[in-house]
Amino acid sequence: MNILILGGTGRVGSQIVSYALHDGHQVTVLVRTPEKIQTNQENLTIIQGNVLNKNDIIRAMHGIDVIISALNTDGGNTLSESMPLIIEAMEKEGIKRIITIGTAGILQSRISPKLLRYQSSESKQKSVRAAEEHNKVYDMLQQSNLEWTIVCPTYLPDGERLGNYRIERHFLPEGGSKISVPDTAEFAFSQIQSNDYIKTRVGIAY
Repeated sequence: MNILILGGTGRVGSQIVSYALHDGHQVTVLVRTPEKIQTNQENLTIIQGNVLNKNDIIRAMHGIDVIISALNTDGGNTLSESMPLIIEAMEKEGIKRIITIGTAGILQSRISPKLLRYQSSESKQKSVRAAEEHNKVYDMLQQSNLEWTIVCPTYLPDGERLGNYRIERHFLPEGGSKISVPDTAEFAFSQIQSNDYIKTRVGIAY
């Protein structure tokens, strides 16, 4: 499979790149700083560019089957400003499937089910800025015709890959307080072969 990974130099993204290469997929990464990619493999294509540049995104999507976005909020509006460009380029290239890494803040609140977690007392985060960015992306994907899945981890320590975690549609698994980077990446990567969570937010925690 030809996979485009966005955010491939971040904690979750670099782990997804490793899993995809290990499984023998053709992997393309669009990165601002190619030197940050530590591996050099035949089935890895590194494109220098920026997700906020429409032409860079279109260039990276040629011949791609599925997109995994592990872009983070970057302290700015990168997420919400890049997603319209990503959606437009996917529609132009006829690519349907996108898996993104979100945040548990955009899952439904158990305390106030009409609210998202970050809008309710359920969230312990002092700042809601990152969750608001992820929520904008969630709204855009909902309005698109794409086959999207948003993987929504809670607290994300580096940790180890345990391969044993709980997932729940639209909610954070009850009592869940953390999930490691490798396990989050493993679940997100596994979705390229799965139709179980199309057009779904998925909460993930131990």
